[in-house]
Order: sequence, then structure tokens, then C-alpha cells
Amino acid sequence: MAQITFIEPGGRAVAVQVPAGGSVMEAAVASDIDGIDALCGGACACGTCHVYVRSPWLARLGVPDAQEADLLAQSGVQTPASRLACQITVSPDLEGLTVEVAPRAP
Repeated sequence: MAQITFIEPGGRAVAVQVPAGGSVMEAAVASDIDGIDALCGGACACGTCHVYVRSPWLARLGVPDAQEADLLAQSGVQTPASRLACQITVSPDLEGLTVEVAPRAP
């Protein structure tokens, strides 16, 4: 179990206890986090679970694979902190992780 904090587009912080083994995207959907649509259901095919990972957590997650990197590049709002929540597997090591829901491109 790990506590993950989501920062919604309006700035509201929502802390959620998440069981190990699931994805950050699954936790966001289960918790009705505003801005996480997860249209592909976690298949790394749509980019609608784009988040910005706050320090120091980004370094712990490693780099996105090619498929995730391509989707992030197409988002129009990619930053060095960008990740897809469906590609982040929750583990006890992520206790305290904070992610900000990325805005939609204009």
C-alpha cells in the first residue's frame, strides 16, 4: 500500500491509499480524479492519463519506454516531468508520490 497524492487541474489535492501492484491510473479512475480520462483503459494507447511527476519521484520511476515517449510527445503539453499514469506501477517504494494531472493541449 502507498499513499499517492493527485493534484487536480483546479489545484485540489486528493490523497489516496493505493494497493501495491496496480497502476497510478487505476487509482485515479477509482478515486474519480478530475482530468484522468483513461480512455484506453491502461493500454498506453491514448495519453489521457498524462501526469507530471513531482520531485524526487521522477528519478525513481526511470525513463518512459518508446511507446509512452511517443504519446507524451504528441500531447502538446509534455515537460521533463511527464509520464502516463497507466505506466506507473504502485509499490510501497512510492509512498508519498505526488502527481499533477497535466492540462489538455489547447
